[in-house]
Amino acid sequence: MTSRTLTLLAIATVALAASFGAQAQTAKLSGQDKSFLKDAAEGGNAEIAASQVALNQSGSADVKTFAQMMVDDHGKADTELKGLAEQKGVKVSDTPSLTKKAEIKMLSERKGSSFDQHYAESIGVKAHQDTIKLFQKEVDKGSDADVKAWASKTLPTLQHHLEAAQALKAKTDAEPKS
Repeated sequence: MTSRTLTLLAIATVALAASFGAQAQTAKLSGQDKSFLKDAAEGGNAEIAASQVALNQSGSADVKTFAQMMVDDHGKADTELKGLAEQKGVKVSDTPSLTKKAEIKMLSERKGSSFDQHYAESIGVKAHQDTIKLFQKEVDKGSDADVKAWASKTLPTLQHHLEAAQALKAKTDAEPKS
C-alpha cells in the first residue's frame, strides 16, 4: 500500500473510533440522564426566550432587571449544558418546546401590568418550581456523575431565581391592573 492509502486508512479508523466512542458514551447514559439534558435545555431556552420578550415589552424596571438576570444566568447555564450534552453524545434543542413557544406567544400578547404579572407568575415562579423539581430529580435519581454534578452545581442558582421571582410576583401583584 502507498503511504497515501495508509494515511487515509488511519484517518478513517480514527474517525470511526471517535464515532463509536460518542455512541458508547450515549449508550452509557441512562434514560433519566438523557431526558434531563433534553428537558433542561428546552426549559432554559424557554426562560431565555420569554425573558427577551420581557426585556423588550415590559415597562417595569423590576421586571427588566429580573429578565436580564434570566437571560444572563440561563445563557451561561445553557452554554455549559450544551457542552456537557455534546460530551455525552446527546443532541439537545436550541429552542423551547412547542408548548413553551405557545405560552411565550400568549405572554407576548399581554400588555402593561397584565404582562408583568403573567411573566412573574409563569416564567418566574412556576417555571422555576418545575425546573428545581427537574434538577432535584436528576441529583437524586441520575446515574451519570458528570450530569448529576452539573445539576447539583446549578440548583442553588435556580433556587435564588425562585426567591427573586417570588419577590417580583409580590411586587407585580400589588400593581394596579391595566
